[in-house]
Amino acid sequence: MASVEPHYRFLRFADFEVDLRTGELRKDGVKLKFSGQPFQVLAILLERPGDVVTREELQKRLWPDTFVDVERNLNTAVNKIREILGDSAETPRFIETLSRRGYRFIAPVEPAPSQRDPIEKPIDKSEKPPHHRPYFWPLIFGGLILAVGLLAALWTGITRPHGTPKVVRFIQLTSDSQRGTAPPTVLPLRETRYGSREN
Repeated sequence: MASVEPHYRFLRFADFEVDLRTGELRKDGVKLKFSGQPFQVLAILLERPGDVVTREELQKRLWPDTFVDVERNLNTAVNKIREILGDSAETPRFIETLSRRGYRFIAPVEPAPSQRDPIEKPIDKSEKPPHHRPYFWPLIFGGLILAVGLLAALWTGITRPHGTPKVVRFIQLTSDSQRGTAPPTVLPLRETRYGSREN
């Protein structure tokens, strides 16, 4: 059975997906309540699917330089893994127990389809950075429009004739509400005599 390189972050088996960086296990996209030592044991087994991981190796990686009941802790962790995965020791689908030796992950494991890139992707210096539109172009266009407007206003002020009369104020000539009228024209009177006409 092919092993999976440990530098992949997302691994998939059956309906499960494991995020080795965040310590999350999902089934059909739903996050399961699963963490701590059981998750650490599962992650170690997933590093080498199909290979036997001995109890001594698990002890060195999980409890180095500490005095704990390794047998009891391992049994508790593996039982929790089987409970979450719906697995059993009698008819294992995922974790097989090898008496007095250790454990083996027996289901096929592969990088998750959407996450086939390694956790740390090497930087390719030959790649050109993405081309971004310069942010200053709108400022340039706005400045040009403003300059054209100022020139138009200045040109209008220069070409406007200065002799055009303007009304600057009004002076009231009469004090009543009626329009002022010219004084009546006085015509000279001629004296006329009336009398009998001579024959």
